[in-house]
Amino acid sequence: ANRNRGIRNSRIATYRQANMDEFFKTHKSRLRSLCLILLFGASSLSADNLILPADYNYDLSEFVEWMEAATREKKIPGVALAIVSREGIMHMQTWGVRSIDTQEAVHTDSIFRIASMSKTFAGASAALLVDQHYQSWDTKLTDLFPSMHLGTRSSSGGITLKHVVSHSTGLMPHSYSNLLDDGVSYDRIKPSFSKIPTVCKPGSCYGYQNVVFSLIGDVVEQSTGESYEKFIYEQIFKPLGMVSASVGMEAYLENVEATQPHRKSRGAWRTTSTNPAYYSVAPASGINASIFDMSMWVRANLGAFPEVLSPDFLSQLHEPIIATPRGNYFNRWTGLEKAYYATGWRVFDYKGQRVVHHGGGVRGYRSEMAFVPEANIGLVLLFNAESNLANDIVPAFLGNLTDIAD
Repeated sequence: ANRNRGIRNSRIATYRQANMDEFFKTHKSRLRSLCLILLFGASSLSADNLILPADYNYDLSEFVEWMEAATREKKIPGVALAIVSREGIMHMQTWGVRSIDTQEAVHTDSIFRIASMSKTFAGASAALLVDQHYQSWDTKLTDLFPSMHLGTRSSSGGITLKHVVSHSTGLMPHSYSNLLDDGVSYDRIKPSFSKIPTVCKPGSCYGYQNVVFSLIGDVVEQSTGESYEKFIYEQIFKPLGMVSASVGMEAYLENVEATQPHRKSRGAWRTTSTNPAYYSVAPASGINASIFDMSMWVRANLGAFPEVLSPDFLSQLHEPIIATPRGNYFNRWTGLEKAYYATGWRVFDYKGQRVVHHGGGVRGYRSEMAFVPEANIGLVLLFNAESNLANDIVPAFLGNLTDIAD
């Protein structure tokens, strides 16, 4: 077993080195900036030397202290936090261990499952297909896949790519998520798409999906001839320098930096198993990433890398499509005025500010990310544990941001 582990680790190291060599060649200027951050410390990118709007509170110390105390009180096994602007990392910190069994420390390269935050990458992938003229937002799924039938009413034949990315298909919410919970894979569920109840016409109501949302992967593969995993890597991970991000269960299991999932049992955190079915819906929940990888993703969505994601492209991604007025944990946040789903992202009006957000949760993991474009600031949080504390992080962050002394 030790010999096999050594061979596997050697292969992983070789693969990572090849990716890193290519990355260094193509991202010299970006790495120069990163070296400056490492040389002078992440605190060099503080509010004091960034051009930031005066209408916000950029003193993060109280929020970070609160979060550190809250995670300690809950005894969360492992935590990673990043707060960023377009220009760089304002604060990055990790706490705890990758596994309570091994007690190895979490660090900035530790890999977490990001769960439904994967949907933001799927939304961007669909938008890239449109931007590169592979498809249009009005492409009907039944035109792309003539043998596939969606829903129980004829109106579901009008479901388009735009409906899928915005959860406005008109199909029963969370269709077949119960089968994923039972370990049934996406490919085994697809033949039953015709049995999903149609509850409204496409585009007229919101209904969150995991299985149906993952049709985005089929559209990518049908349009480009590439696997969804390769498309994501070539179009997003690689150009953004997300060198340790990956898609799928095999990549997660083979990564020596991977954290382990935890659940509470009899009052104590314990490592738990991984459900492969949620990896089979890769667009919905199949991405693995470090806190550094995710800091690059939020920065990209703030507009840091226009050569990869242009301002017009980002505007399209973050434009509200369908209202999400009730039934979600964020609908209970004090200060939230309106909530929508856009292209793979949630969008809020919070105390008069536009906030772009997504959370995630799979067995043993919880994650949250949010950013305020006008304020040029964003947050990513990763837990290797199922804890409702994650629900409180974004409103606390936004509360700190909008708490301006008289």
